[in-house]
Amino acid sequence: MPIRFDEAAQSWHLAGAGVSYVVGLQNGSPRQLYWGPAIPGGAAASLAVERREEYSFDDRLHTGTELLGELGPQFATPSMLLRHPDGAKGFDWHYRDFTASGDELAIAFGDRGLELTLHYRLWDTGVLDRWVSLEAESPVELGRLDSAAWMLPHWGDYRLSHLSGEWAGEWQLRRVPLPVGETVLGSRRGNTSHQANPWIALDDGTATETAGLVYSANLAWSGSWRVQLRRSPQGRVTVTGGAGQEGLRWTLGPGERWTTPVYSGLLSTDGFGGASRAWHEHLRRHVLPTADEDAPVLFNSWEAVFFEVSEEKQLPLVDLAARIGCEQFVVDDGWFGKRLADNAGLGDWDPNPDRFPSGLGPLIDAVHKAGMKFGIWVEPEMVNPDSDLYRAHPDWVLHQAGRERSELRTQLVLDYGRPEVAEWAYTWLHKLLGENDVDFVKWDHNRPFTEVGRPGDADPDRAYFEHVEAVYELKRRLRQAHPDVRIEGCAGGGARVDPGILRYVDQVWTSDNTDAGDRVNIQFGFSQAYPARAMGAWVTDEPTGLNSRTTSLRFRFQVASAGVLAVGGNLSEWSEADLDEAAAHIEAYKALRPVVQHGTQYRLGDPELETLTGVQYVLGDRIAVLAFKTPWHCNRPVPPLRPAQIASDSRWIDEDTGETHWGATLNALGLPLRWAKADWDSAVLRLRRIE
Repeated sequence: MPIRFDEAAQSWHLAGAGVSYVVGLQNGSPRQLYWGPAIPGGAAASLAVERREEYSFDDRLHTGTELLGELGPQFATPSMLLRHPDGAKGFDWHYRDFTASGDELAIAFGDRGLELTLHYRLWDTGVLDRWVSLEAESPVELGRLDSAAWMLPHWGDYRLSHLSGEWAGEWQLRRVPLPVGETVLGSRRGNTSHQANPWIALDDGTATETAGLVYSANLAWSGSWRVQLRRSPQGRVTVTGGAGQEGLRWTLGPGERWTTPVYSGLLSTDGFGGASRAWHEHLRRHVLPTADEDAPVLFNSWEAVFFEVSEEKQLPLVDLAARIGCEQFVVDDGWFGKRLADNAGLGDWDPNPDRFPSGLGPLIDAVHKAGMKFGIWVEPEMVNPDSDLYRAHPDWVLHQAGRERSELRTQLVLDYGRPEVAEWAYTWLHKLLGENDVDFVKWDHNRPFTEVGRPGDADPDRAYFEHVEAVYELKRRLRQAHPDVRIEGCAGGGARVDPGILRYVDQVWTSDNTDAGDRVNIQFGFSQAYPARAMGAWVTDEPTGLNSRTTSLRFRFQVASAGVLAVGGNLSEWSEADLDEAAAHIEAYKALRPVVQHGTQYRLGDPELETLTGVQYVLGDRIAVLAFKTPWHCNRPVPPLRPAQIASDSRWIDEDTGETHWGATLNALGLPLRWAKADWDSAVLRLRRIE
């Protein structure tokens, strides 16, 4: 995207994809002068010379600062906390120079032996990446260094949309008025977390799914994080966000450079749906490594055998998975070491000789002979105290001197910030993939961090950052060494989903909750920020244990068909009729798959508010609609489900029945959905434009 510099106004204008972002120097400090729909260059230059009111008793003087500091009359929570050896705090902005190359802008500032550079990159999707690098000539203590501070337009009111939840209940969309004061979202868990996600959206309270101006941001970081929104009494809103959590301290040494993760923002004039579609397009085109591929339908054997994993028990499941049309067979936890339950064996990554006497080879060969790819579960970042690895290297885990090592799920977290630990992980994973014909890795991460430290290290808080960076680097190296292997990111469900981890995985495990009724809402929330191509969705046996609900196979398969379809039920207990029905649903999904995984998504209704909802995917002249009906009351008629973005003068053919429909008819009367007449009901519709 072109970058224009106006020397007289001392401002930079990033423009493209219908968006303009203008940053300029005011009193020596970098200020966001404009972020919104595209404006001409002359208007951008005039922004820099507009006179601003300055008051000494509030923070209007520093409104729009690109990073909120500690110096001067700046009273909001700062984006950066710096302490020099003589006790002086903060960063005094002194402009040095800038570089502009292609679509990337870097503006450098100096202060007391520090060089701080603000980085910007505007993509052709309208997404603006921002991050910060800090280089020191002499030591400086850091307490915080956010990636960016964003300023919203001055509106009469503000509404915040964000995602919260819990284990097995992730991705719950919240839309709440933004109060005057400070609102903090974040994770102190060492991962992105089930409880919150760094995606947010802001509007003036009037935006809808299809219309209105919406600003949105997301942080590419898979560890602890914090996003803080401040609505001042004067009515201005600033958002600052970055890696880490309050209370951390670390020292940047001479010649050392610290780079923050990317904090991305976008705006949409087409409401919340438009913002989501912009995120989806950006993540598919510029973040996910293999989004152009069709993700295969996989079978995972966990619920069929749990920890009773053996070659003998897997082979019958291979035949059943192939029979119903699965394209990938994944062996889950329990194949290695003395892993007979979840209290032992993590860290000892050799096949259990009693369960796999000839190694994994015979099972892998059987899977490939059946026409499927082979996948395997790993949890490389964790260790059980009852393992050979821990007995040999008890110092390899995150821990603090004199403190108990809290076990969650009877496991501890390995400290990947230690180079020898990260190298050990690469060595055994590289060996596993090199010595076995593995096509797919399910990479799990089943507990948060506690007692984070590294005894003897002068900067133990660095472990929060170094672990995440090491995980990224480990996956990068493995992908480079094994380019045909695909990786699924998992973290006890959806506890590690963000644009940072998505650069290194091909899909994610959305939630441990596979109940189809719950998944309608979970998938609705997930879609606010992330595309269907990344969303793993399983069909499992019901009741799941999370509730007592049982729904039809049809409903379960069609709910899961809204993402990357997978099967996780115990196929050995399915009837012949169930297996035949599953095969038919999988065959139907394969016909939908290109449209669902690569198409543009439109949400049809909100499952929190409406009985009848759906998702519509559009790819070229094809449309796929998956519709869901939850139990309704008192025999009241349900309103029709109407499509999105269909021209009235267009004509469509139903690819399953051959019936044709005018766009005007579909818009007026709704979609011709074929229901099963069940309490939890679903329908699939495939349309192709014929003129």
